[in-house]
Amino acid sequence: MKIQTYQVGQMQCNCYFLIDDHDCVIIDPGDSAETLLEEVSRQNLNVHALIATHGHFDHIMAAGEMQLALNVPFYIHADDEFLLSRLESTAAHFLGYEPYVIKPQVVKHISSSKLHLPPFNFEIILTPGHTPGSVCLYQNSAGMAFVGDLLFHGGGVGRFDFSYSNKQDLFSSINHLVKKLPGETIIHSGHGESSILEEEESLLRQQGLLR
Repeated sequence: MKIQTYQVGQMQCNCYFLIDDHDCVIIDPGDSAETLLEEVSRQNLNVHALIATHGHFDHIMAAGEMQLALNVPFYIHADDEFLLSRLESTAAHFLGYEPYVIKPQVVKHISSSKLHLPPFNFEIILTPGHTPGSVCLYQNSAGMAFVGDLLFHGGGVGRFDFSYSNKQDLFSSINHLVKKLPGETIIHSGHGESSILEEEESLLRQQGLLR
């Protein structure tokens, strides 16, 4: 199994291709559908699904267009589905222009603690705070977790100043994650470099953000 990372869009969101032979799931198809679809074609990948760690536009803006080409479902937690209706307006606000956005059509909810997309199996960890439906996708066998905008390399954490965000929930989610997963877990964030969970925990404790 291998991971390919593509930094896409003005917000430089990390889009991850998780690949096993030619089978693939795409995590956070943020932007640049044409570029991502070219990679799918070039590598002759059999894409099973698109998965969102949360519903912010920079993480999902290419999903609808990619669905038209790939005919695959788009998974998101139900608590973040309200963000799909705001996709165009939110993108316009942050990007400074009105992009043409095709909204995801075949939407499936991440509604349990497991997501089975053979040969890929994820443990779903609900980590609200940045958004109400933020989730982490953990692969025990590979010792890695896709954490979206929960936390970042270098001791950073996700924003909690949106009307629907919650600072207390965010830090409770981080505490829950560091207690639940092994310290050596590789964390793949929504922006920036990947890191090691115990290293980020140490940095956050040094800042007094975790107790």
